[in-house]
Formats: sequence, C-alpha cells, structure tokens
Amino acid sequence: MANQSSPSSSIYCASFNQDNSGFAISSKDSFKIFDSTTGRLCYERAAGAFVIVEMLYSSDLLALVGAGEQASLSPRRLCLFNTTKGSPLKELNFLTSILAVRMNKKRLVVVLVEKTFVYDLNTLAMLDTIDTVPNPKGLCAFSPSLEGCFLAVPASTTKGAVLVYNVMDLQSHSEIDAHRSPLAAIALSSNGMYIATASEQGTLIRVHLVSESTKSYSFRRGTYPSTIYSLSFGPSTQLPDILIATSSSGSVHAFSLMLAINQRSKRSTSFLGSVLPDSVSDALDPAHHHVLQNAVSSGVRSYAVVRKVDKLEGTSSPSQFTSIRATVSVITYSGYFQEYTMSINSKNESLWTLEREFNLYPVISS
Repeated sequence: MANQSSPSSSIYCASFNQDNSGFAISSKDSFKIFDSTTGRLCYERAAGAFVIVEMLYSSDLLALVGAGEQASLSPRRLCLFNTTKGSPLKELNFLTSILAVRMNKKRLVVVLVEKTFVYDLNTLAMLDTIDTVPNPKGLCAFSPSLEGCFLAVPASTTKGAVLVYNVMDLQSHSEIDAHRSPLAAIALSSNGMYIATASEQGTLIRVHLVSESTKSYSFRRGTYPSTIYSLSFGPSTQLPDILIATSSSGSVHAFSLMLAINQRSKRSTSFLGSVLPDSVSDALDPAHHHVLQNAVSSGVRSYAVVRKVDKLEGTSSPSQFTSIRATVSVITYSGYFQEYTMSINSKNESLWTLEREFNLYPVISS
C-alpha cells in the first residue's frame, strides 16, 4: 500500500461504467473520465463540483448531478451531457436531491430519497414511478443487460430486505429478505441473474439467485462489524467466478463464488449434505474467501470491481479449471487508482500482485 495520506481536496464521487472499461471521478472543481485498462485520461471538464458522474459504456453521454456548491449545479437537477459537443443535451429537475443515477442503452433510472423514476433513455419519457422506503444514501443496484435488466433498492428501514424491480417490463419482480439488519451495500451481476447484499453489520455477504429469491449462499467477511463500501461481481454470462467487496477495515475481499458453490453442490449429494439443515448448509466454505489486507488506509472509502477473469483448465478433465486469474481495479477516495492481479491456484491458494498504482490528485489539482 502506498502512503495514502488525504490531499487537501477530495473525491466527491467515483464510478465505473457498465462494463468496467472506464471510470469517472469528481473533485471540488472538475470531473474526469479515465480508461480503466491504460489509466489514460480521456476527458476532463473544470465545471465545478459534482456528486454524480455516470457514464453510458464508452459513449459520449454522461449523467451529471451537481454538489450544490454553485447555484447552477443544483443537486436536484440531472444534466445529460455530451462530451463530444461539450454541452448539455437535456436537463431534468426534481423536487428533492438526486441520490443515484443508473443507465443502460434503453433506460434511465433516477433515485430520490423516497421515489425512484424510470425513463426511456432515448425519448426521456417517464415510464414509471416507484415509491420506496426512505433511502437517504441512495442505495441501489442495477444490471445493464437488456435481457435481465433489474433494479434493486431497499424494501425496509429496519431489516435487510431488497425490492427487485424489472426495469424493462416495468413491474416488481420480487422482494428478498436477506439480512436482519438494514442494508449497507447491494450489487447485481451484469446479466441480472445474481444479487449480492451486505447489512450494516458487514459480517455476512449473501448471494441470491434473482429468479429464486429464497435460494441463498453466505460468505463470512469477518467476525467484527465493518462497513461494506462496495460489492461487485466479476464479468460472466452465467454464474460469476468472483465477488469482490471493500470495507472500512481497509481490506479487499474476494470470494471465489463458482468454486464454492460447485463444491457445496457436490457435498450436498453426500450423506452429510443431505442431513444438514438449509440454515447451516447455505454457509459457503471460508477457504474460498481471499483477503488483501491493508489495501487502503482504514476508514478510507474505496470502490472495487473485477474487470477480467481468466480460467486455466485442467489437463485431466477439460470441464474442470484448475486456476483463476482476476484483474481487480480499486479507486480510493483518498485519490488513488490501484490494479491488482489476484491468482487462485488448484490448491485454492491466492496471491495478490499490485500491477500498477497512480495518484489521481496530480490530475485533479492543477
């Protein structure tokens, strides 16, 4: 870990695009767009402070929400901005502050404290309004796939229940009771098949199959409570291989999801698996939990994604891969970008290698 002392300025927001090929950050006086693979600065605009900068893949469309530090940058105004023309395309105004914005190629979702609005992205016609429980942090998850396009928002303020909404069909899909405590983090896989949740306790990460909301798997992150800052699935057309999490402890947690669930499936066919109750057997083997300690200073907010997963197949059985290599990108709110290679061998031993790291603040502060 580098010496990540906080500079005088700070990151107001950080977000990766839908396929994690690019990311955006905002500071007190500008926002920037970077290429995740090369670290190249692709676009910058010194236009004040923004609390939301959302990309639409690698297109020239951005969704911007101001921090309210200038009269022209109200947190109640959404600006759809064209980076090629350098000008706004359309502005939408709301009665209360905008807390989150999500997009895919057909839908625009705007999250307020007690309402969520769904728009047609091409016409900006409002398609639906979802009344939600108070959601002051704008907690939500969105799967950009048009075939499995879901939105997940909290369904309770007293427990960890999730409302899953089909954004293309414009109807509620299910409600999942995931935790006893209120939610702190939610993530949907890019294909919309799986949802991961963490509560304010931060000790358990649960994964549900969206189509079967009662079916879940649990990973134990740790014994002591910790705030989960981010959850993210690795790219996959089916069951993601990796689920990544960052927490206030400063650690990055990787859960080898596919290996753990496949192992449990084999075990469930045994006598022991058949007699264990579901409440016991849904806990996945802690051996599939791989931790990078002290990646970030304790208490510093961070956001991690799995950009790429490579699998090496075994020679004895082509259907069984023997190792995994994942590319993990981390943005810290102290102003650093880090990229790790996490390798898991056939013995389930992991190795984290820091491939590159650079300070975002020389780019932010001129």
